[in-house]
Amino acid sequence: MHEILIWIYLTNSVLLINHEIDSAYWKEWELFKLPGGITGFLLMHFPLLFLILIGQILVVKGSLAGLFFSMGLSLGGIFAFSIHTYFIKKGRDEFNAPVSLFILSALLVVSILQMIMTIYLLKQ
Repeated sequence: MHEILIWIYLTNSVLLINHEIDSAYWKEWELFKLPGGITGFLLMHFPLLFLILIGQILVVKGSLAGLFFSMGLSLGGIFAFSIHTYFIKKGRDEFNAPVSLFILSALLVVSILQMIMTIYLLKQ
């Protein structure tokens, strides 16, 4: 099961990182009224990407901390899907391209799968 989580975490990381690339295209800082424009947005992503990647290392090592990072990543994917779905339903045009919708939908599915797998491993 641990081997499966490694690949699920990697898949979800790739989806979330691609979503963040898509977020730069859609100027997500304007959507969320974040200060600093593209500069602030990019600076914010240094620690975010670091945490995603350190989490992958900890999951590979099979540490308890890796499971907590895994839970955090899955929650992040579910949050990304939820908040952008909310904005789309409010009539916003951002993230309405087919590839954006695919990434968000895949994030939801993979994040739920990852959460289930993580909870299972936490209970062992």
